[in-house]
Amino acid sequence: MHSHRLLHETALSLDFDQLLNILVNVENVLIIQDLDGVCMGLVKDPLQRSIHRGYVEAAAQFSPHFYVLTNGEHIGTRGVNRILEKAFGHDAYLRRQGCYLPGLAAGGVQWQDRFGQVSHPGVSDQELAFLQSIPDRIRDRLQQFCDNYLQHLAPAVINDCIDASVLDNMASPTANLNSFYEALREQPAVYAKLQAEMQALMDACLQDATAQGLDASFFVHYAPNLGRDASGMEIMRPATEIDSGTTDFQFMLRGAVKEAGVPVILNHYYYQRTGTYPLGAEFNARQAPQDYDELLDLIATSFDSFAMPIIIGVGDTVNSQVVEQDKSQTVRRGGSDRNFLQLIQDIGQIFNKGNIIVYVDSSQGEVKNRRQVNLEKDPDGSLYVVQGPCDPKDTSDPLQLNIVFPGGHQQYTEVFQYASETRQQRQRTLRRQPSQY
Repeated sequence: MHSHRLLHETALSLDFDQLLNILVNVENVLIIQDLDGVCMGLVKDPLQRSIHRGYVEAAAQFSPHFYVLTNGEHIGTRGVNRILEKAFGHDAYLRRQGCYLPGLAAGGVQWQDRFGQVSHPGVSDQELAFLQSIPDRIRDRLQQFCDNYLQHLAPAVINDCIDASVLDNMASPTANLNSFYEALREQPAVYAKLQAEMQALMDACLQDATAQGLDASFFVHYAPNLGRDASGMEIMRPATEIDSGTTDFQFMLRGAVKEAGVPVILNHYYYQRTGTYPLGAEFNARQAPQDYDELLDLIATSFDSFAMPIIIGVGDTVNSQVVEQDKSQTVRRGGSDRNFLQLIQDIGQIFNKGNIIVYVDSSQGEVKNRRQVNLEKDPDGSLYVVQGPCDPKDTSDPLQLNIVFPGGHQQYTEVFQYASETRQQRQRTLRRQPSQY
Protein backbone atom coordinates (compact mmCIF):
# COMPACT_ATOMS: atom_id res chain seq x y z
CA MET A 1 0.00 0.00 0.00
CA HIS A 2 1.64 3.28 -1.08
CA SER A 3 1.17 6.29 1.13
CA HIS A 4 0.42 9.74 -0.29
CA ARG A 5 2.67 11.23 2.38
CA LEU A 6 6.21 12.28 1.56
CA LEU A 7 8.78 9.60 2.27
CA HIS A 8 10.43 11.43 5.16
CA GLU A 9 7.04 11.64 6.88
CA THR A 10 6.39 7.90 6.75
CA ALA A 11 7.60 5.07 8.99
CA LEU A 12 8.66 1.57 7.90
CA SER A 13 7.54 2.13 4.31
CA LEU A 14 8.17 -0.31 1.46
CA ASP A 15 7.64 2.38 -1.19
CA PHE A 16 10.88 1.90 -3.10
CA ASP A 17 9.47 3.87 -6.04
CA GLN A 18 9.45 7.06 -3.95
CA LEU A 19 13.04 6.43 -2.90
CA LEU A 20 14.06 5.77 -6.50
CA ASN A 21 12.40 8.99 -7.59
CA ILE A 22 14.57 10.97 -5.19
CA LEU A 23 17.79 9.09 -5.97
CA VAL A 24 17.27 9.50 -9.73
CA ASN A 25 15.77 12.97 -10.03
CA VAL A 26 17.07 15.11 -7.15
CA GLU A 27 20.34 16.69 -8.26
CA ASN A 28 21.49 17.81 -4.79
CA VAL A 29 21.26 14.50 -2.93
CA LEU A 30 23.83 12.95 -0.59
CA ILE A 31 23.92 9.27 0.43
CA ILE A 32 25.71 8.45 3.69
CA GLN A 33 25.81 4.68 4.05
CA ASP A 34 27.06 2.02 6.44
CA LEU A 35 28.73 -1.06 4.90
CA ASP A 36 28.51 -4.40 6.75
CA GLY A 37 24.97 -5.74 6.54
CA VAL A 38 23.94 -2.97 4.13
CA CYS A 39 25.85 -3.75 0.92
CA MET A 40 27.43 -7.01 2.14
CA GLY A 41 25.98 -9.91 4.08
CA LEU A 42 26.94 -10.27 7.75
CA VAL A 43 29.23 -13.27 8.24
CA LYS A 44 30.84 -14.81 11.32
CA ASP A 45 34.34 -14.49 9.87
CA PRO A 46 34.98 -11.02 8.38
CA LEU A 47 37.60 -12.53 6.06
CA GLN A 48 34.76 -14.31 4.26
CA ARG A 49 32.86 -11.14 3.33
CA SER A 50 32.12 -10.51 -0.34
CA ILE A 51 30.77 -7.58 -2.31
CA HIS A 52 29.07 -7.40 -5.71
CA ARG A 53 31.04 -5.70 -8.49
CA GLY A 54 27.90 -4.12 -9.88
CA TYR A 55 27.22 -2.41 -6.57
CA VAL A 56 30.79 -1.03 -6.36
CA GLU A 57 30.57 0.40 -9.88
CA ALA A 58 27.14 1.88 -9.12
CA ALA A 59 28.58 3.63 -6.05
CA ALA A 60 31.35 5.11 -8.22
CA GLN A 61 28.73 6.38 -10.67
CA PHE A 62 26.97 8.18 -7.80
CA SER A 63 30.12 10.20 -7.07
CA PRO A 64 30.27 12.82 -5.58
CA HIS A 65 26.86 12.15 -4.03
CA PHE A 66 27.88 8.98 -2.15
CA TYR A 67 30.03 8.42 0.97
CA VAL A 68 30.42 5.56 3.38
CA LEU A 69 30.48 5.84 7.17
CA THR A 70 31.54 2.62 8.89
CA ASN A 71 33.11 1.28 12.07
CA GLY A 72 35.10 -1.15 9.92
CA GLU A 73 38.23 -0.05 8.10
CA HIS A 74 39.23 0.65 4.52
CA ILE A 75 42.71 -0.88 4.77
CA GLY A 76 44.45 -3.89 6.31
CA THR A 77 43.90 -7.63 5.97
CA ARG A 78 40.27 -7.30 7.05
CA GLY A 79 39.56 -3.94 5.44
CA VAL A 80 36.88 -3.34 2.84
CA ASN A 81 39.46 -2.45 0.18
CA ARG A 82 40.73 -6.04 0.29
CA ILE A 83 37.19 -7.26 -0.38
CA LEU A 84 36.86 -4.90 -3.36
CA GLU A 85 40.22 -5.98 -4.77
CA LYS A 86 39.17 -9.62 -4.45
CA ALA A 87 35.90 -8.90 -6.29
CA PHE A 88 37.71 -7.18 -9.17
CA GLY A 89 40.80 -9.40 -9.18
CA HIS A 90 43.28 -6.50 -8.86
CA ASP A 91 43.54 -2.92 -7.64
CA ALA A 92 44.71 -1.15 -10.83
CA TYR A 93 41.19 -0.96 -12.28
CA LEU A 94 39.77 0.29 -8.96
CA ARG A 95 42.33 3.09 -8.79
CA ARG A 96 42.04 4.02 -12.44
CA GLN A 97 38.24 4.13 -12.40
CA GLY A 98 37.96 5.65 -8.91
CA CYS A 99 35.94 2.69 -7.62
CA TYR A 100 37.18 2.57 -4.03
CA LEU A 101 34.38 3.47 -1.60
CA PRO A 102 34.95 7.07 -0.49
CA GLY A 103 34.26 8.25 3.02
CA LEU A 104 35.03 7.52 6.64
CA ALA A 105 35.99 4.25 8.30
CA ALA A 106 37.09 3.31 11.84
CA GLY A 107 34.07 5.25 13.12
CA GLY A 108 35.15 8.48 11.42
CA VAL A 109 38.94 8.80 11.76
CA GLN A 110 40.08 6.98 8.61
CA TRP A 111 39.43 9.00 5.48
CA GLN A 112 39.59 7.61 1.94
CA ASP A 113 38.94 9.14 -1.45
CA ARG A 114 37.57 7.06 -4.31
CA PHE A 115 41.07 6.44 -5.69
CA GLY A 116 42.13 4.60 -2.52
CA GLN A 117 44.17 7.39 -0.89
CA VAL A 118 43.87 6.90 2.90
CA SER A 119 44.70 9.23 5.79
CA HIS A 120 44.02 9.48 9.55
CA PRO A 121 43.29 13.17 10.15
CA GLY A 122 43.76 14.28 13.75
CA VAL A 123 45.43 11.02 14.90
CA SER A 124 48.91 11.05 16.46
CA ASP A 125 51.73 8.54 15.88
CA GLN A 126 51.69 7.69 19.60
CA GLU A 127 48.00 6.79 19.42
CA LEU A 128 48.50 4.61 16.35
CA ALA A 129 51.43 2.84 18.08
CA PHE A 130 49.28 2.06 21.13
CA LEU A 131 46.51 0.71 18.93
CA GLN A 132 49.03 -1.60 17.26
CA SER A 133 49.55 -3.40 20.59
CA ILE A 134 45.87 -4.30 21.09
CA PRO A 135 45.44 -7.27 18.68
CA ASP A 136 48.16 -9.31 20.44
CA ARG A 137 46.52 -8.60 23.80
CA ILE A 138 43.16 -9.79 22.45
CA ARG A 139 44.77 -12.96 21.08
CA ASP A 140 46.56 -13.71 24.38
CA ARG A 141 43.38 -13.22 26.43
CA LEU A 142 41.33 -15.43 24.10
CA GLN A 143 43.97 -18.15 24.27
CA GLN A 144 44.01 -17.91 28.05
CA PHE A 145 40.22 -18.16 28.17
CA CYS A 146 40.24 -21.20 25.90
CA ASP A 147 42.88 -22.91 28.04
CA ASN A 148 40.74 -22.33 31.15
CA TYR A 149 37.22 -23.04 29.87
CA LEU A 150 37.24 -24.70 26.45
CA GLN A 151 39.38 -27.81 26.91
CA HIS A 152 36.49 -29.84 25.42
CA LEU A 153 36.88 -28.16 22.01
CA ALA A 154 39.35 -29.53 19.46
CA PRO A 155 42.55 -27.45 19.13
CA ALA A 156 41.79 -26.82 15.44
CA VAL A 157 38.36 -25.37 16.33
CA ILE A 158 39.90 -23.14 18.99
CA ASN A 159 42.58 -21.89 16.58
CA ASP A 160 39.98 -21.12 13.91
CA CYS A 161 37.82 -19.24 16.44
CA ILE A 162 40.74 -17.17 17.68
CA ASP A 163 41.96 -16.37 14.16
CA ALA A 164 38.47 -15.23 13.17
CA SER A 165 38.07 -13.19 16.35
CA VAL A 166 41.21 -11.03 16.33
CA LEU A 167 40.67 -8.12 13.94
CA ASP A 168 44.04 -6.39 13.57
CA ASN A 169 42.57 -3.13 12.27
CA MET A 170 44.99 -0.19 12.20
CA ALA A 171 42.71 2.38 13.85
CA SER A 172 40.08 0.19 15.52
CA PRO A 173 41.45 -3.20 16.69
CA THR A 174 38.54 -5.46 17.53
CA ALA A 175 37.56 -8.69 19.23
CA ASN A 176 34.76 -10.22 17.15
CA LEU A 177 33.11 -13.14 18.98
CA ASN A 178 30.79 -14.43 16.25
CA SER A 179 32.74 -17.67 15.75
CA PHE A 180 32.93 -18.30 19.49
CA TYR A 181 29.18 -17.72 19.81
CA GLU A 182 28.60 -20.38 17.15
CA ALA A 183 30.95 -22.83 18.92
CA LEU A 184 29.35 -22.19 22.33
CA ARG A 185 25.67 -22.27 21.31
CA GLU A 186 25.00 -25.07 23.80
CA GLN A 187 26.96 -23.33 26.58
CA PRO A 188 25.47 -19.83 26.96
CA ALA A 189 26.98 -19.39 30.44
CA VAL A 190 30.50 -19.91 29.06
CA TYR A 191 29.85 -17.48 26.20
CA ALA A 192 28.59 -14.91 28.74
CA LYS A 193 31.88 -15.40 30.62
CA LEU A 194 33.78 -14.70 27.41
CA GLN A 195 31.82 -11.47 26.86
CA ALA A 196 32.74 -10.38 30.41
CA GLU A 197 36.37 -11.33 29.76
CA MET A 198 36.56 -9.14 26.66
CA GLN A 199 34.90 -6.27 28.48
CA ALA A 200 37.49 -6.57 31.27
CA LEU A 201 40.32 -6.60 28.73
CA MET A 202 39.04 -3.44 27.07
CA ASP A 203 38.83 -1.72 30.47
CA ALA A 204 42.42 -2.77 31.20
CA CYS A 205 43.59 -1.35 27.86
CA LEU A 206 41.91 1.97 28.65
CA GLN A 207 43.70 2.06 32.02
CA ASP A 208 47.06 1.33 30.37
CA ALA A 209 46.46 4.13 27.85
CA THR A 210 45.83 6.53 30.74
CA ALA A 211 49.10 5.42 32.37
CA GLN A 212 50.90 6.34 29.13
CA GLY A 213 49.40 9.84 29.04
CA LEU A 214 46.72 8.91 26.51
CA ASP A 215 43.81 9.25 28.93
CA ALA A 216 41.67 11.23 26.47
CA SER A 217 42.56 9.20 23.37
CA PHE A 218 40.36 6.09 23.35
CA PHE A 219 36.98 4.56 24.11
CA VAL A 220 35.34 1.15 23.66
CA HIS A 221 32.57 0.62 21.13
CA TYR A 222 30.28 -2.36 21.73
CA ALA A 223 28.30 -3.64 18.74
CA PRO A 224 25.45 -4.08 19.12
CA ASN A 225 25.01 -2.13 22.35
CA LEU A 226 22.32 -0.81 24.68
CA GLY A 227 23.08 2.86 24.22
CA ARG A 228 25.15 4.88 26.66
CA ASP A 229 25.14 5.26 30.42
CA ALA A 230 25.00 8.55 32.36
CA SER A 231 28.75 9.08 31.90
CA GLY A 232 28.54 8.60 28.13
CA MET A 233 30.09 5.11 28.10
CA GLU A 234 28.49 2.54 25.83
CA ILE A 235 26.63 -0.31 27.53
CA MET A 236 27.45 -3.87 26.51
CA ARG A 237 24.46 -5.95 25.44
CA PRO A 238 24.55 -9.35 27.22
CA ALA A 239 23.69 -12.44 25.20
CA THR A 240 20.16 -13.81 25.54
CA GLU A 241 18.59 -17.16 24.71
CA ILE A 242 17.87 -16.01 21.17
CA ASP A 243 20.80 -13.81 20.19
CA SER A 244 24.50 -13.24 20.76
CA GLY A 245 24.26 -9.75 22.22
CA THR A 246 27.48 -7.76 21.85
CA THR A 247 29.86 -9.58 19.51
CA ASP A 248 32.25 -6.76 18.55
CA PHE A 249 34.48 -5.15 21.19
CA GLN A 250 36.18 -2.31 19.33
CA PHE A 251 39.00 -0.29 20.87
CA MET A 252 38.58 3.05 19.14
CA LEU A 253 39.91 6.59 19.06
CA ARG A 254 37.91 9.23 20.87
CA GLY A 255 35.88 11.19 18.39
CA ALA A 256 35.52 8.06 16.25
CA VAL A 257 31.76 7.96 16.55
CA LYS A 258 29.72 7.86 13.40
CA GLU A 259 27.69 10.97 14.15
CA ALA A 260 30.93 13.01 14.26
CA GLY A 261 31.62 11.78 10.74
CA VAL A 262 28.46 13.38 9.33
CA PRO A 263 29.75 17.01 9.47
CA VAL A 264 33.12 15.82 8.07
CA ILE A 265 31.37 14.31 5.04
CA LEU A 266 29.13 17.37 4.66
CA ASN A 267 32.23 19.58 4.80
CA HIS A 268 33.79 17.67 1.88
CA TYR A 269 30.52 17.57 -0.04
CA TYR A 270 30.09 21.35 0.24
CA TYR A 271 33.66 21.88 -0.96
CA GLN A 272 32.98 19.78 -4.06
CA ARG A 273 29.88 21.84 -4.83
CA THR A 274 30.88 25.35 -3.70
CA GLY A 275 34.68 25.41 -3.61
CA THR A 276 34.82 26.24 0.11
CA TYR A 277 34.91 24.18 3.31
CA PRO A 278 32.29 25.53 5.77
CA LEU A 279 34.27 24.03 8.70
CA GLY A 280 37.74 24.62 7.25
CA ALA A 281 39.89 22.32 5.12
CA GLU A 282 41.47 20.56 8.12
CA PHE A 283 38.28 19.80 10.07
CA ASN A 284 38.10 16.17 11.26
CA ALA A 285 35.85 13.98 13.40
CA ARG A 286 38.02 14.38 16.49
CA GLN A 287 37.36 18.13 16.48
CA ALA A 288 33.59 17.65 16.41
CA PRO A 289 31.72 18.37 19.67
CA GLN A 290 31.05 15.21 21.69
CA ASP A 291 27.77 16.60 22.97
CA TYR A 292 24.97 15.76 20.53
CA ASP A 293 23.15 19.10 20.80
CA GLU A 294 26.40 21.00 20.28
CA LEU A 295 27.16 18.85 17.24
CA LEU A 296 23.74 19.59 15.75
CA ASP A 297 24.19 23.29 16.51
CA LEU A 298 27.60 23.31 14.78
CA ILE A 299 25.97 22.00 11.61
CA ALA A 300 22.98 24.34 11.89
CA THR A 301 25.18 27.43 12.19
CA SER A 302 28.00 26.47 9.77
CA PHE A 303 26.31 25.16 6.64
CA ASP A 304 24.43 27.30 4.14
CA SER A 305 20.80 26.22 3.92
CA PHE A 306 20.54 26.85 0.18
CA ALA A 307 23.35 24.37 -0.61
CA MET A 308 22.22 21.73 1.91
CA PRO A 309 21.39 18.45 0.12
CA ILE A 310 18.65 15.99 0.84
CA ILE A 311 20.60 13.43 2.87
CA ILE A 312 19.74 9.74 2.69
CA GLY A 313 21.17 7.84 5.67
CA VAL A 314 21.42 4.05 5.28
CA GLY A 315 22.14 1.61 8.13
CA ASP A 316 21.28 -1.81 9.52
CA THR A 317 22.15 -1.64 13.22
CA VAL A 318 19.37 -0.01 15.23
CA ASN A 319 17.81 -1.59 18.28
CA SER A 320 16.02 -0.90 21.54
CA GLN A 321 15.16 -2.91 24.62
CA VAL A 322 12.50 -2.18 27.22
CA VAL A 323 13.36 -3.54 30.66
CA GLU A 324 10.49 -3.77 33.14
CA GLN A 325 11.41 -3.69 36.80
CA ASP A 326 9.45 -2.76 39.92
CA LYS A 327 6.46 -1.58 37.85
CA SER A 328 8.64 0.87 35.92
CA GLN A 329 10.15 0.71 32.45
CA THR A 330 13.67 1.51 31.33
CA VAL A 331 14.24 1.93 27.60
CA ARG A 332 17.71 1.25 26.25
CA ARG A 333 18.19 2.40 22.66
CA GLY A 334 21.34 1.41 20.82
CA GLY A 335 22.88 0.17 17.62
CA SER A 336 26.01 1.53 15.98
CA ASP A 337 24.01 3.26 13.23
CA ARG A 338 21.43 4.88 15.49
CA ASN A 339 23.16 8.14 16.32
CA PHE A 340 24.34 9.03 12.83
CA LEU A 341 20.89 8.27 11.42
CA GLN A 342 19.26 10.35 14.16
CA LEU A 343 21.59 13.25 13.34
CA ILE A 344 20.71 13.05 9.64
CA GLN A 345 17.01 13.04 10.53
CA ASP A 346 17.44 16.08 12.81
CA ILE A 347 19.48 17.96 10.18
CA GLY A 348 16.60 17.41 7.77
CA GLN A 349 14.15 18.94 10.22
CA ILE A 350 16.35 21.96 10.97
CA PHE A 351 17.01 22.72 7.31
CA ASN A 352 13.54 21.61 6.18
CA LYS A 353 15.05 19.21 3.65
CA GLY A 354 13.11 15.99 4.17
CA ASN A 355 16.09 13.74 4.85
CA ILE A 356 15.34 10.03 4.55
CA ILE A 357 16.35 7.22 6.91
CA VAL A 358 16.75 3.83 5.24
CA TYR A 359 16.92 0.62 7.25
CA VAL A 360 18.32 -2.59 5.74
CA ASP A 361 17.24 -5.75 7.57
CA SER A 362 20.47 -7.76 7.99
CA SER A 363 18.96 -10.34 10.36
CA GLN A 364 19.13 -13.07 7.71
CA GLY A 365 22.94 -13.14 7.73
CA GLU A 366 25.12 -15.54 9.69
CA VAL A 367 25.18 -13.16 12.66
CA LYS A 368 22.07 -13.51 14.83
CA ASN A 369 21.91 -10.36 16.94
CA ARG A 370 19.28 -8.33 15.09
CA ARG A 371 15.50 -8.46 15.41
CA GLN A 372 13.86 -9.38 12.13
CA VAL A 373 11.41 -6.99 10.49
CA ASN A 374 7.92 -8.56 10.46
CA LEU A 375 5.71 -8.32 7.38
CA GLU A 376 2.05 -9.01 6.68
CA LYS A 377 -0.13 -8.86 3.58
CA ASP A 378 -3.02 -6.53 2.80
CA PRO A 379 -6.24 -8.06 1.47
CA ASP A 380 -5.02 -7.04 -2.01
CA GLY A 381 -1.81 -9.03 -1.46
CA SER A 382 0.64 -6.15 -1.00
CA LEU A 383 3.13 -6.37 1.86
CA TYR A 384 3.48 -3.94 4.73
CA VAL A 385 5.68 -3.82 7.83
CA VAL A 386 3.99 -4.56 11.15
CA GLN A 387 7.09 -4.47 13.36
CA GLY A 388 10.50 -2.89 12.86
CA PRO A 389 13.83 -3.86 14.44
CA CYS A 390 13.18 -2.25 17.83
CA ASP A 391 11.32 -3.48 20.90
CA PRO A 392 7.55 -3.41 20.26
CA LYS A 393 7.11 -1.89 23.74
CA ASP A 394 9.31 1.06 22.77
CA THR A 395 6.59 3.34 21.43
CA SER A 396 8.37 6.71 21.73
CA ASP A 397 11.57 6.15 19.76
CA PRO A 398 12.63 9.54 18.29
CA LEU A 399 14.32 7.84 15.32
CA GLN A 400 11.86 7.19 12.51
CA LEU A 401 12.96 4.58 9.98
CA ASN A 402 11.29 5.90 6.84
CA ILE A 403 11.89 3.01 4.48
CA VAL A 404 12.79 -0.63 5.11
CA PHE A 405 14.49 -3.25 2.94
CA PRO A 406 13.24 -6.51 4.49
CA GLY A 407 15.14 -8.45 1.82
CA GLY A 408 18.47 -7.34 3.24
CA HIS A 409 21.57 -6.25 1.36
CA GLN A 410 20.60 -8.10 -1.82
CA GLN A 411 17.38 -6.12 -2.12
CA TYR A 412 19.00 -2.80 -1.19
CA THR A 413 21.95 -3.14 -3.60
CA GLU A 414 19.59 -4.14 -6.42
CA VAL A 415 17.57 -0.94 -5.96
CA PHE A 416 20.78 1.08 -5.49
CA GLN A 417 22.25 -0.21 -8.76
CA TYR A 418 19.02 0.48 -10.64
CA ALA A 419 18.93 4.02 -9.22
CA SER A 420 22.55 4.66 -10.21
CA GLU A 421 22.09 3.48 -13.78
CA THR A 422 18.79 5.33 -14.23
CA ARG A 423 20.32 8.53 -12.82
CA GLN A 424 23.21 8.21 -15.30
CA GLN A 425 20.80 7.74 -18.21
CA ARG A 426 18.76 10.76 -17.13
CA GLN A 427 21.87 12.94 -16.92
CA ARG A 428 23.06 11.80 -20.35
CA THR A 429 19.64 12.68 -21.77
CA LEU A 430 19.72 16.12 -20.16
CA ARG A 431 23.20 16.79 -21.56
CA ARG A 432 22.02 15.91 -25.08
CA GLN A 433 19.03 18.28 -24.96
CA PRO A 434 19.64 21.55 -26.84
CA SER A 435 19.75 24.75 -24.84
CA GLN A 436 16.58 26.85 -24.83
CA TYR A 437 18.65 30.03 -24.87
